[in-house]
Amino acid sequence: MTLAILILSLLTVQRLAELGLAKRNTARLLARGGIEKSPGHYAFIVAMHFAWLAILWLNVRDSYINFWWLSLFIVLQFLRIWVIATLGDRWTTRIIIVPGEARIQRGPYRYLSHPNYVIVAAEIIALPMALGLPWIALVFTVLNAAILWVRIRAESKALAEADSPH
Repeated sequence: MTLAILILSLLTVQRLAELGLAKRNTARLLARGGIEKSPGHYAFIVAMHFAWLAILWLNVRDSYINFWWLSLFIVLQFLRIWVIATLGDRWTTRIIIVPGEARIQRGPYRYLSHPNYVIVAAEIIALPMALGLPWIALVFTVLNAAILWVRIRAESKALAEADSPH
């Protein structure tokens, strides 16, 4: 097994595990009275991330690894884990607001409103660059920016509504 295949295999397992965690957390949040907000764009997020990973698999070149970009991608994985750990059972891939629960203000959320989206945007660039596939980084950066434009607006609106006194 080459390093490129190992990297993509580990990433695939990680993302599938994260989807399982997100599904479990989503069910728990809904059971606590959580309300999903703006679900209409969710399918586009899933499709874009699936396509990104699938196209990486289809185009991976075993002979080339840029270790600077790979190092950045590895650092991003630790930052991703920090975000997930900070949110705990509130981390999910959907926008779910539980009435009465305060917004998380610790960890990376002390510094950024949406740290996970910054990390994901950087991942979408770093891994294709590490694998010598800059066109994938470019195409999916543009697609991700379009999706995040919708997503961040929807999430910010949901959080603002949850923060406002009723």
